[in-house]
Amino acid sequence: MAIASIAAAEDSTTRMDVLRLREQIDRMQRRTARVDALPVPGPLSPLFPEGGLRPGAAYALPPGETGLLLSLLGEVSRTGAWCAVVGVPELSVEAAEGHGVDLSRLALLPSPGGRWLQAASAAAEVFPLVAVRPPSRPGTTEVARLEARLRDRGAALISLGGWPGADAEIATADPEWRGIGQGHGLISSRALTISLTGRRVPRSRRTRVLLPGPTGHVENLPTPDAARRPILSAVAS
Repeated sequence: MAIASIAAAEDSTTRMDVLRLREQIDRMQRRTARVDALPVPGPLSPLFPEGGLRPGAAYALPPGETGLLLSLLGEVSRTGAWCAVVGVPELSVEAAEGHGVDLSRLALLPSPGGRWLQAASAAAEVFPLVAVRPPSRPGTTEVARLEARLRDRGAALISLGGWPGADAEIATADPEWRGIGQGHGLISSRALTISLTGRRVPRSRRTRVLLPGPTGHVENLPTPDAARRPILSAVAS
């Protein structure tokens, strides 16, 4: 009985979180017009066939690449569009702001529990960009319902982790931390290879950028002469 009571209380709390999100959405003006591709940082634009995130599409990122996620959110929010993040309780608003995210256009639902799909679906009603970290692999039927909502509302989805049937998968490799001199110095940036493969990109597209660059944003690699500085290869991203 005690276990059942605890489970019921947790389920009630989750429902309240979802209801709060729905109330926030209802206070916003509903989007009715279709939008063009959502912008991405300039150095990443060549990876995407449309030059940005396509409305109605789902993209899968590596589970730990919150820096890349925040960079994508930042570019979208700077254009005046709203973003929602579901199921990432450790997400730092300070880090988000450092990556250029407009916090006044960011909605967070950090701990939706087992109702994360309902929360993501509710967010997709009006937010042009929804990011989610699935706590478990969603079922085919659930994915189909959410993707239908994305297409209907013209929203894009970013999943931190695998997403069944994702339109495109974005991978990262070969991180190199820059700024370390002869055993001392401050880390100033990270060079990273980012690749995209998907339904519209049968052959992988790759680019190497600074993420973050010295400004904290995604930047092009400097010219060879300017790049002649010691680097420290990272073991993991």
